[in-house]
Amino acid sequence: MDNYSQLLAFIWAVEHGNFSAAARAHEMTPSAVSKLISRLEDRLRVRLFQRGTRSLTLTEEGAAYLRSARAVVEAMAEALPTRVSGTLRIHTMTTFAKHQIAPWLPEFLDRYPALQVEIQVGAQYVDQFEQGLDLAIHSGVLPDSSRVTRRLGETQWITCAAPAYLARCGTPRHPRDLLQHRCFQFSFDSPWNRWSFRAGAERLSVPVAPAATFAQGDLLRDMALAGAGIVRLADFHIGADIRAGRLVQVLEEYPSDLREPVYLIYANRKHLSPRIKVFRDFLEQRLREAPWSLP
Repeated sequence: MDNYSQLLAFIWAVEHGNFSAAARAHEMTPSAVSKLISRLEDRLRVRLFQRGTRSLTLTEEGAAYLRSARAVVEAMAEALPTRVSGTLRIHTMTTFAKHQIAPWLPEFLDRYPALQVEIQVGAQYVDQFEQGLDLAIHSGVLPDSSRVTRRLGETQWITCAAPAYLARCGTPRHPRDLLQHRCFQFSFDSPWNRWSFRAGAERLSVPVAPAATFAQGDLLRDMALAGAGIVRLADFHIGADIRAGRLVQVLEEYPSDLREPVYLIYANRKHLSPRIKVFRDFLEQRLREAPWSLP
């Protein structure tokens, strides 16, 4: 297995750009990564990298060997599909983690008991792959980068309120009516705070003055469920509440013009680790079985 570890260390160093980043991403020390690659070079009797102070450059021999090394590792992953272990680090939106991942995560962990999952949350996408991140799941327009994106679906933003609020304060019939209602929105600058609607070919934008703002979407949902006012949230977040009748969609004849793709993001298309593959496949299967989109 030492030879296999040398191959992995070599590939990790290429993907992360230096020994230190490769070591951080795989819970090793830089010296351990360096020793594995030195042993590989000694065994092959070639130099695979030109070592700089902060970065590595593949030699001609290293570039040629990289193709073979990846082929061997991919073949090993195919031959040992149940060997899923280590720590899978994911960054996603808090609401996506709570409403689209947490419901099935216990079953996933039962299936892969040697795997640990670390979920980091935040409203905005930040590239943290050099710090050891494996996957990210985010919506909206992503910055241009060399990262691989895989579209999971599209989310629509839904204007909604609790039945108790609508019974007490009335149901808005036109987007302009929102100006007479208590509304809540996010506390940070975001397209999510622009309450725009479609009326046929016309686009209507309503300058909602929020009664309160929140940095986290679940607090907006809590306010709506409590009957405090009207919110606009993603269907992957409040779709189950709409279907159960806890929240009611309003202004259906004026749908939001904000639709956003939801992406799965990872660092490299080739040499996906088994832990990334099994999570990706499990997530996509669950989304096929229980899509978040409303009828």
